[in-house]
Amino acid sequence: MSITETARNFFEACEAGKGWDTCKTWCTDDASFACQSGALADTVTLEGYTDWMKGLFTPIPDGRYDLKGFAADEGRNTVLAYGIFRGTHTGEGGPLPPTGKSLAADYVYSMEFEDGKIRHMTKIWNDGHSLAQLGWA
Repeated sequence: MSITETARNFFEACEAGKGWDTCKTWCTDDASFACQSGALADTVTLEGYTDWMKGLFTPIPDGRYDLKGFAADEGRNTVLAYGIFRGTHTGEGGPLPPTGKSLAADYVYSMEFEDGKIRHMTKIWNDGHSLAQLGWA
């Protein structure tokens, strides 16, 4: 399987809230994670991130993504995915009771590979903008 196919499978599973039990298929056991955002400041493993995404579907049960771009740099063993995550806070969970407010959050995943599996992912995302859209900040 190419890194492009691996990244696509991982992206689709992660963005559908499948969690680590499904996503680990495409990752190294110790895959790391980074994101310069307050909401994910303590999340340092890809396992933690995929399970965080799974949990997001409780307060935002209609969560979905709109994939805008997908590119592989085979020479650098990196795949980039740009999407917009959309959804409405109608479920229980989050810092407040359901607000009924929606978000459209731009983000990029930068997935780095080792031996055909994701070994590190960086998420580029403005959490402050997303939290404000949902009425959480």
